[in-house]
Amino acid sequence: MAEDQERRPAGELEASVLAALWAADAPLTPGEVQRWLADDLARTTVTTILTRLYAKGTVTRDRAGRGYAYRPAQDSHGLTARRMHAELDKDEDRGTVLARFVSELSSEDELMLRALLEGGTGGLGATGDSGGAGR
Repeated sequence: MAEDQERRPAGELEASVLAALWAADAPLTPGEVQRWLADDLARTTVTTILTRLYAKGTVTRDRAGRGYAYRPAQDSHGLTARRMHAELDKDEDRGTVLARFVSELSSEDELMLRALLEGGTGGLGATGDSGGAGR
């Protein structure tokens, strides 16, 4: 690999591909994602990233000719919540993990969490929808 072509940090390409899908108003094929990114990525690289995201359940896909067109499975907020759940699921002592998480919240975040737990909409937006599907 050439010195001026450093390897990207893990997840950066996935994040770029997801950003392109979120910005689009319709499902995109790998070639369309490649053009959207305006990067020097090969279409096969984009296809590999999309296939990995599909295997993780981060995107869905539908047949489009001989290939697929991809769309995000949920919005960015839903994906973040899903990642938080995945991290929580990795530890057997959920109570301790949650206690430590809550103890490190800012005052504003603590108030928002309290409002959410009490049935308010907190930071859920105007519709009250977090944008993510249930687990």
